[in-house]
Amino acid sequence: MAQSRGAYGNSPEFGDGCTGKPKASLAAPPFMATGDMNNKSDIPPAAARRTRILVVDDHPMIRERLSEVIQREPELTVCGEAEDNRSALKAAEATNPDLIIVDLTLKNSDGLDLIKDLRVWHPKLPILVISMHDEVFLAERAIRAGAQGYITKQEATKNVLLAIRTVLKGQVYLSETMALRLASKVAKKHGSRTSLDLLTDREMRVFQLIGQGKGTRQIASDMGVHISTVQTYRARIKEKLQLENADDLRQQAIRLARGTV
Repeated sequence: MAQSRGAYGNSPEFGDGCTGKPKASLAAPPFMATGDMNNKSDIPPAAARRTRILVVDDHPMIRERLSEVIQREPELTVCGEAEDNRSALKAAEATNPDLIIVDLTLKNSDGLDLIKDLRVWHPKLPILVISMHDEVFLAERAIRAGAQGYITKQEATKNVLLAIRTVLKGQVYLSETMALRLASKVAKKHGSRTSLDLLTDREMRVFQLIGQGKGTRQIASDMGVHISTVQTYRARIKEKLQLENADDLRQQAIRLARGTV
């Protein structure tokens, strides 16, 4: 899986990418918010305030850099930050954001799961995914889960702001390159499903982590599940992709990581 070195930590601009990986906790870590969130009257009416954005990414440096980019814009403000699924849902309820920015790769939780939960509890809340991964199948799955936009951390600051404003207008945002790749994928399928389409989101997550060289125990830790659960996912992946053994599974996962599947 191709990853670019990130500009969050290496450049004064947003834009060359980032290899930072989100971190989360099942114990609902505290989130950061402005104002008194116990008093809903503390939130000013929409006509008198800047557009409020909640940032969900477990990497403090990424949250800080993204917040700086947003705060420079006169009509935008960051109303809170969260580092995992549980704290993100709590922050969304407390801060009443106009938009939530979500990373997909979260430790002990998963960004796709968060998007689905947000669609249940906050069905009208716009969601923009900002991810280190530029694979078209992830963008497709994020949109299917309920996100209105997908942009990678390799994009320039101006494109991130464009994505934010596009989603706030109620439109779907994909970079020009991602949109072309997604259209090409759809055209090639001609209504049929590829083998990867047979995998659930959790199975796909396990497949990705295998391609990153992680073993069963580490995958279980990253996803916050039992080792036996990961073993079950591995067996299902082999069955669905018609792979003979663990080595075939690893080789195919590496091909996915390199973008050659």
